[in-house]
Amino acid sequence: MSPNEYQQLAMRTCSIPNEQKRDMLMHAVLGLASEAGEVAGIFQKKYQGHPVDPEHLEKELGDCLWMIAEACTALDWNMEDVMRLNIEKLRARYPDGFDADHSLHRQPGDI
Repeated sequence: MSPNEYQQLAMRTCSIPNEQKRDMLMHAVLGLASEAGEVAGIFQKKYQGHPVDPEHLEKELGDCLWMIAEACTALDWNMEDVMRLNIEKLRARYPDGFDADHSLHRQPGDI
């Protein structure tokens, strides 16, 4: 399944009407923060004696992905373009792969 296919299929379960883009974006941002907290909680419980549950982690990462798809939809972006732009940014920042010096001394405006 391609990222754009995923986005299209995921949005079949979106409760916010497509014409309410601002609400859709707010729902996505708050939902992503919430789901990221659930991912963190899986690892936090390790320090309370619980094992990390890979199946639970996979489901929560899927929920994060759904929220990213919703944010992209709210902004009229497709996920493949967002992914491509991210890789272009990383290639420019780290042309030969990750380098701690490049990380510490990024160019002005490199976000």
